[in-house]
Amino acid sequence: MSRPVGIEALNVFGGMACLDVRELCDHRGLDMPRFENLMVEEKSVALPYEDPVTFAVNAAKPLLDRMTPAERGRIEMVVTCTESGIDFGKSISTYLHRYLELSANCRLFEIKQACYSGTAGLQMAVNFILSQTSPGAKALVVATDISRFALGDAGAVEEWAYSEPTSGAGAVAMIVSETPHLLQIDPGAYGNHAFEVMDTCRPGPDTEAGDADLSLMAYLDCCTGAFEDYARRVEGADFRESFAQLCFHTPFGGMVKGAHRHLMRRLYKAPPAEIAADFAERLGPSLAHGKRMGNTAGASVFVALAGTIDSLAIDAPLRLGLFSYGSGCCSEFFSGVVSPEGAAQLASMNVSGTLDRRYRLTMAEYQTLLSGTDTVRFGTRDVEIDHAIIPSALSARGAGDRLVLDRLVGYHRHYSWV
Repeated sequence: MSRPVGIEALNVFGGMACLDVRELCDHRGLDMPRFENLMVEEKSVALPYEDPVTFAVNAAKPLLDRMTPAERGRIEMVVTCTESGIDFGKSISTYLHRYLELSANCRLFEIKQACYSGTAGLQMAVNFILSQTSPGAKALVVATDISRFALGDAGAVEEWAYSEPTSGAGAVAMIVSETPHLLQIDPGAYGNHAFEVMDTCRPGPDTEAGDADLSLMAYLDCCTGAFEDYARRVEGADFRESFAQLCFHTPFGGMVKGAHRHLMRRLYKAPPAEIAADFAERLGPSLAHGKRMGNTAGASVFVALAGTIDSLAIDAPLRLGLFSYGSGCCSEFFSGVVSPEGAAQLASMNVSGTLDRRYRLTMAEYQTLLSGTDTVRFGTRDVEIDHAIIPSALSARGAGDRLVLDRLVGYHRHYSWV
């Protein structure tokens, strides 16, 4: 029988500031029926002193604070998963290793494959644990991504269209081990689907481009192909019957709704009322946190996992089906079982409470951030960060438990706790 493996503990960090998406859409004069299809209420906005490192560390630190020194010492792998890298060579994981004060006997590296990166990192860690090359070892996997817009880059705000309201920021940290209290992965139960497509991309470090219609088609193709590969590998797998809940990569809720509808029609020729009811029951809970953060890229499917667990009263083990998609493209459908013990662990992290405590930006403050004059761009060197650009966003009465970017000396980033 396979050794248990999966996510021991998980935490979500949604940054220090947010913006009301309806207010943004009203301000931009966007089409309201299309806005309703986004199924997004708020989006996290990265402040100039927040970057993928601070998001990652702030997601992981509460998990490590609850571990004994002996448990922390068994973290032998740190994997950062991001499409928001800050260096072509140096991994973000090295900064995590430093500011989380981990053991020197640790493997550090970074994975990039668009929004699929978080799942790639999880599966890498799962297979490390399953290999038993270091019995009892743990891995820290952190998916961390931010989106930043700058008026000077766009040429015209219209170019951002509906990507601006949905593009968020966030990180999910996971401890992966052979004591998977939160989600026990079903070993060997997965399906992949991949092909080359130019749907969305980052052709430059500070540039995002894409074809929304092509991205939707690729997402739908991959959702179908990945599940069909899963069903080929897992005897008796049934999309409708095998999973109590579903968690999909969520660029925005309407995209998830479309993929679910596509599969239900293709597999069962289900009528609209049945599809709507199934979506509300098995996918609706997964949107709980994502609709408050926007698209968090590599972290998105795990934000959905957290939303599902936090939204349900879990009093018995539940099998979940998870679909991860990354533009370009690669996708995976996999599954696992969440337990009441894992639900209690996540509840103790109080994800909703941390989201509630974000500073709510006014449109004027948001426009100030869009000027881009205080943004630390890729390749920036020798700069001091202005922590007072939005005076009310950074509390002077902080508990010293949030990491922020202070300055760059040469290209070396220096951080402090506030």
